[in-house]
Amino acid sequence: MRLVIDTNLLISALLVEHSAPARLLIAWRRGRFTLLTAELQIEELRRVSRYPKIRERLRTSLAGELVNQLGDLAVVVTDLPRVDLSPNPFDNFLLAIAQAGDADCLVSGDRRGLLDLGRFETCRIVTVQMLLAELR
Repeated sequence: MRLVIDTNLLISALLVEHSAPARLLIAWRRGRFTLLTAELQIEELRRVSRYPKIRERLRTSLAGELVNQLGDLAVVVTDLPRVDLSPNPFDNFLLAIAQAGDADCLVSGDRRGLLDLGRFETCRIVTVQMLLAELR
């Protein structure tokens, strides 16, 4: 299974060790699915992890470790198509990663954005809980 995980969920996984997003990252590290990303997302993760509100709750080394793992272990998709479909225009790059990487699922917690779409081409847009239930 090929997945794109919303950057907000990646940050949540780092902030709360035993959360559903953290369990999703553990499943990835155990080889349960292929994670798709792009340089745009890796840069967003770097930027967001430096926000003062995040920095005071997150060890810099954890964010750096995840950035390195994404670069080394995930499939870094290039040549992203232009997509303009998300209710939140800042999430269109996630749809582009899904399209270019032939993703099966895009995992998000954005109930008023990506999740409202439900599907993008052949890619399902699901919550973390839905995906964890499938992986059981």
